[in-house]
Amino acid sequence: MKKVRFLLWTSLLLVVCGGLAPLRAEETGGRVAAVSVGTAGLEWQPAAEHEGYTLTVSGPGGFLLRRDFDSRSRLLFEPFTEQGKPLPDGFYDWELRAVPILDRDTRKALTDARRKGDDSIVERLRTAGKLPAGPLVESGTFAIRDGAIVPPDLRERQESTPRSVQAGSGIRSIAEETVIPDDLIVHGRACIGSTDCTASELFGFDIVKLKNNNTRLLFEDNSTSAGFAATDWRLTANDTTSGGVNRFSLEDVTAATVPITVRGGAPNNSLFIATNGRIGLRTSTPLLDVHVSTGNTPALRLEQNASSGFTAQTWDIGANEANFFVRDFTGGSRLPFRVRPGAPSSSVDIAASGNVGVGTASPDARLDVEASGSVEVRLTATGANTWRLLNDAPGFGIELAGAGFRAVNVDSAGNMVIQGTLTQGSSRDLKTGFAPLDPRAALARVTALPVSLWSYKADGPAVRHLGPTAEDFHQAFGLGADDKHIAPGDQAGVALLALQGLSQVVQEKDREIADLKSRLEALERRLAELEK
Repeated sequence: MKKVRFLLWTSLLLVVCGGLAPLRAEETGGRVAAVSVGTAGLEWQPAAEHEGYTLTVSGPGGFLLRRDFDSRSRLLFEPFTEQGKPLPDGFYDWELRAVPILDRDTRKALTDARRKGDDSIVERLRTAGKLPAGPLVESGTFAIRDGAIVPPDLRERQESTPRSVQAGSGIRSIAEETVIPDDLIVHGRACIGSTDCTASELFGFDIVKLKNNNTRLLFEDNSTSAGFAATDWRLTANDTTSGGVNRFSLEDVTAATVPITVRGGAPNNSLFIATNGRIGLRTSTPLLDVHVSTGNTPALRLEQNASSGFTAQTWDIGANEANFFVRDFTGGSRLPFRVRPGAPSSSVDIAASGNVGVGTASPDARLDVEASGSVEVRLTATGANTWRLLNDAPGFGIELAGAGFRAVNVDSAGNMVIQGTLTQGSSRDLKTGFAPLDPRAALARVTALPVSLWSYKADGPAVRHLGPTAEDFHQAFGLGADDKHIAPGDQAGVALLALQGLSQVVQEKDREIADLKSRLEALERRLAELEK
């Protein structure tokens, strides 16, 4: 039935107006689209071609709709729910933003500027005519009554013709205009406004009363000389059309914009400026420069629309009893950053050097993790094992959670223990600069290499090791990064090469022995023949 009433309202409107009736639109930039109401709902006719549009509509009971349109779509808002039921009665606000069409060079310039952090590119592109001069956005309001949009063309009668009024016991006529060529001083109160002011007007504490069904106060600057300010301003109380909203606004008449609006029914202290300059939002006792107070999740929305050519992105910063968070609204309302109540100081601390501290206010490395007792870092991949990095009394270790042992442990002396096989990369694909070596020369160097029994100073004399020093090994073979360390693979390689050299020596000796054995056998046969 409500849907039928909506159609009757709009059909009557079309008959009276001969077509689509315009709704009030408050421009805050270039003209985007003309809005009209028809049998289907609200519809916008673009004033120029754009890449796309974003429509936002908010209303009673927390109603919020946000819809994106491409350049080919019909810009239409139907005042019904997804189930086909009429929206609740009340006032609704709408905002339509357009995305400008950009050429490839402009998009590349914006991308490069964003990467370099150059925010001045937008003004340069606007000056060059590559971007719109201002935001492509329009906004307005409409009202729904009995499930139908209220016809916007109906206006209240404006009293303009003076009439005779009764004052005391006599009748007098009110003149249309009175010109006073001097200062006007009134010892009393004043009521101004067509014929709505009566002889028995009650003022209370009000000194000046503006009384009319459409109340306006205009500040008209008639400056004509160059260099003097000449903008006209107006204080406006309430809309003049049916379905309009109760509002008090400051209008820039010259620019045709409405920079400040207070809606009727706004709660106490919606905006409060204290004597110290602090700003309160829903509080009259702001304790910081900006103080937001509400009963459920005070938050701040940071919305980058696409009017300057950059990709649209919206972030929310909010807080409640569960956490302080940053929400990626565009990316599906994910919470990539959260801080829980009770988190200790410097849980995450970024120093001026760029070092990041976890549990420390003075990080000494790119990532400095500190805690009382042992320090643990967990590495968990979905569907995989969880590894723990531990720094505690046994040393620094890598442990598979739940395994009961450390896969790798490094103690304070620098000793490493692994629970498994140490495998080094040795593929031909990983190597370059191959060169042949003389196995016998390697054998000679190994033979001359001092090899002794010794202990690490950090271990003490009880732990003994056998092998060369890094200095002697590096001098003999020139291997490794320096003469203070020996890579296990280098020692193994030298040993293998020396074995090859030893094998060559043994093979040569075997040939010599075989030759001598053959010659000896020949001499023995000769002696045996002579003895006969």
